[in-house]
Amino acid sequence: MHAGDIHDLSVLDRLSEVATTHAARGNGDEGLGGRPRQPDDPRLKNAWVLELDGLRIGLVHDMPIPENPPHLLVENALIRHFKRTDLDIVVYGDTHVESIDRINGILCVNPGSPTYPHNLNTQHGTIGFLESAPGARPQVSIWQITDEGIEPFTWGRWGRPW
Repeated sequence: MHAGDIHDLSVLDRLSEVATTHAARGNGDEGLGGRPRQPDDPRLKNAWVLELDGLRIGLVHDMPIPENPPHLLVENALIRHFKRTDLDIVVYGDTHVESIDRINGILCVNPGSPTYPHNLNTQHGTIGFLESAPGARPQVSIWQITDEGIEPFTWGRWGRPW
């Protein structure tokens, strides 16, 4: 899963060599900021609902997290993007800031950005992993990309913005 701002469909081609790929169309894929609009592609949609090991996972670019007032913004976004609120997990990416939250029983995950973390300069960023098995509670982790590969993300490196 890619939570948007792909900027070039060749990224999906590379990811598809590793696994089935689903991507959310981000504002960076819409031709904003002088970037070209990414063409239509069956792997790229505004929002997905995927079933994995009995979990309902929503994939979208923009979610209003952190939210204020509590629960209303996320609930409204679920209805707008997915036409439903009964998801187990939502993966989103617009802020490029890694985050794992539980809101109204939904696990909300922003894996950050592998190349443009926190919307700063192009540099090594983060990726997320979702591990699941039928009947087991899903586990989510964030990993830092390094010159040598990946390592567990240290939350204190960037600090949480909220």
